[in-house]
Amino acid sequence: MRHCLMYQGGFERNFPNLKPGTTTFQGTDGGEHPVPVAPPTCDGARFYSMEEAGKKFAAVRVQHGQDDVVVKNEILLDQGRHLWFGVGCAPEPNELTDESEAVNVEELMVENHEQKRQLAEIRGRFSVTGKAKPKLKVKAKA
Repeated sequence: MRHCLMYQGGFERNFPNLKPGTTTFQGTDGGEHPVPVAPPTCDGARFYSMEEAGKKFAAVRVQHGQDDVVVKNEILLDQGRHLWFGVGCAPEPNELTDESEAVNVEELMVENHEQKRQLAEIRGRFSVTGKAKPKLKVKAKA
């Protein structure tokens, strides 16, 4: 699975009006700009970040399939823990590993108790090891 992180504008200007399905953000120039499209290699979760004052970036939204969750409480992204070194926040989409995806969603669940079920559904679709999740075997009753 390949996940990605995409930029969705400045936090102070855009977060108060962010909703699932949003396809544009307001730039510092006051104009509307399109949210980047996920690269074709991104078949996993799409994370969206916004830039806060001081060049800090926060995860604010997670999408996968029909699920689109705008979190009530953002998490500040730490390059080493959330993105892995060598991957940063930029206007262009960045690929994330399964391990990064797991850390990001789990921290979002901790900070957003009321949205934990929605986030857990997305998280449950991916394997941290990159291997397919094993199917449960049901024993027949004797």
